[in-house]
Amino acid sequence: MNEMNFVNAIHTSTKRDYVARVVEYDKAECAEKAGQWGFDYWDGDRRYGYGGYRYDGRWRRVADAMAAHYGLKAGMRVLDIGCGKAHLLYEFTQAVPGIEIAGLDISAYGVENAIEATRPFLKVDDCVELPYADASFDLTISLNTFHNLKNFELDQALREMTRVSKGSKYFCVESYRNEREKANLLYWQLTCRAFLMPDEWKWAAARAGYDGDVEFITFA
Repeated sequence: MNEMNFVNAIHTSTKRDYVARVVEYDKAECAEKAGQWGFDYWDGDRRYGYGGYRYDGRWRRVADAMAAHYGLKAGMRVLDIGCGKAHLLYEFTQAVPGIEIAGLDISAYGVENAIEATRPFLKVDDCVELPYADASFDLTISLNTFHNLKNFELDQALREMTRVSKGSKYFCVESYRNEREKANLLYWQLTCRAFLMPDEWKWAAARAGYDGDVEFITFA
């Protein structure tokens, strides 16, 4: 299981005040609203989530890097599990003209407000039982989704990701390597249920039969 570095440059470009998240706001209320996956999470106040998740082109370099690494070509199929507003899927269509995309997200608001060109290829559903046939996709990815699952859901989601993949696989999750990063993650997160260190994530993935790539986002 190879560790990749596609997303960390975007993650580390954002400044975060971890302590303010628990001192200035009612963290429980913020987490409750975020967990509804609606307007507040995507486009409401920053305390509830993204604080306005708008297309700005930042995901193009991720799409370019993934396309090069996984050898994507026109006619290949890519699935994004937890696609949100589908910014990355849109960038795949720009990076590799002729590629076929599919996306799934639990947030109806996210899908309804996705980039217009991607909407016909998106579904509102969860990732525990994917509505796709076996070996359907040349590349299956999931960014910042699996850490939101309960442990028994996580195992099934990883098995489903493996089932629908006929080629490469990659997922990215929030994690921690030491007590400082664990504290910062606990302060900052709003929707996490799986708090695992990298070796624990790798164990869970291997147990589910997952043999793809992985990336860990940490909060130093």
